[in-house]
Amino acid sequence: MNPIFSSLQTSVFEVMSRLARETGAVNLGQGFPDDPGPEDVRRKAADAVINGWNQYPPMMGLPELRQATAAHFRRWQGLELDPDSEIMVTSGATEAIAGALMALIAPGDEVVLFEPMYDAYVPLVLRAGGVPKFVTLTPPAFGLSEAALAQAFSAKTRVVLFNNPLNPTATIFSDSDLDLLAAFCVKHDAVALCDEVWEHVVFDGRRHVPMMSRPGMRGRTVKISSAGKIFSLTGWKVGLVMAAPSLMKVLSKAHQYITFTTPPNLQAAVAYGLGKDDAYFEGMRADFQRSRDRFAGGLRDLGYSVLPSVGTYFLNVDIAPLGESDDVAFCQRLVMESGVAAIPVSAFYAQGAVKTVVRFCFAKHDATLDAALERLAARKRAA
Repeated sequence: MNPIFSSLQTSVFEVMSRLARETGAVNLGQGFPDDPGPEDVRRKAADAVINGWNQYPPMMGLPELRQATAAHFRRWQGLELDPDSEIMVTSGATEAIAGALMALIAPGDEVVLFEPMYDAYVPLVLRAGGVPKFVTLTPPAFGLSEAALAQAFSAKTRVVLFNNPLNPTATIFSDSDLDLLAAFCVKHDAVALCDEVWEHVVFDGRRHVPMMSRPGMRGRTVKISSAGKIFSLTGWKVGLVMAAPSLMKVLSKAHQYITFTTPPNLQAAVAYGLGKDDAYFEGMRADFQRSRDRFAGGLRDLGYSVLPSVGTYFLNVDIAPLGESDDVAFCQRLVMESGVAAIPVSAFYAQGAVKTVVRFCFAKHDATLDAALERLAARKRAA
């Protein structure tokens, strides 16, 4: 067995979801919405599978989807992308990340990672032969510092794997953070592999700023987007990859020998969805923001210290003011004793730097959030 994967423990998401099922808990751990997603997009996929092409689509993706992707990101982020040479469709963002790491690094190359981070990053870097170099981010701001970057970057740095907006912290990096990181990438001739899947799930009037738009980054950025996140259809696994032709030529070779292609009916539906008018995207954000505010307000009323949430499906609670110092133990008690499942943020740290933050998913129906709040209120009354 390959030791990188055979030595991995069961993920905290599976552990908490299993406990939620066994106990009948309200599951605010794993990040997926209750809502089934936009009906017109789903109907487009259904029609395409009945009346459309169901054999191999082009390896790079349907031309209509690549054209729709170029038009979409021109409209929303001001990017000018050639649909023929700078856009590729993958079977989800995780495949895109795995393929990019395989394409961009050789054994011994260093990859800068920012923790807390998506739990797939480290095993994928290691399997590709990379050497992880960590930048540890801490609450409440989870921002970058020049000193931390200087310590992580070296002459061996080949790739920077950068998630913005950041899961699990629900934060967005500032323009000054982006420019600081861009300067380090340029100085060290590194490629920024940018996991930007949450780019449309941002709140309070914010608009996502892609790393590709920063000075010196147009030709050294791989931008990865997710139709699953854009349309709240997390099971669809349709990734959108954008990069300069010199990078895309190699990225496409890795994709060719991993999944080769992605279901054509889903591609057709995503192409349709990317062309939806602004009202859909603004309305989607407003709905999630309302759920965020409803749940955050309820938590504050119960005395929880809620950290700012400006993007993603998540908000975080600092449990240190409660006298707690172990987020894993806290989450286990919460699901077993109070019937609410959450995720310990320490699970997203490779070095375990922060152990007093707990993540909840608020992308749920009001009744689900209210049930969780009522159980947490009962917990408080029993204390």
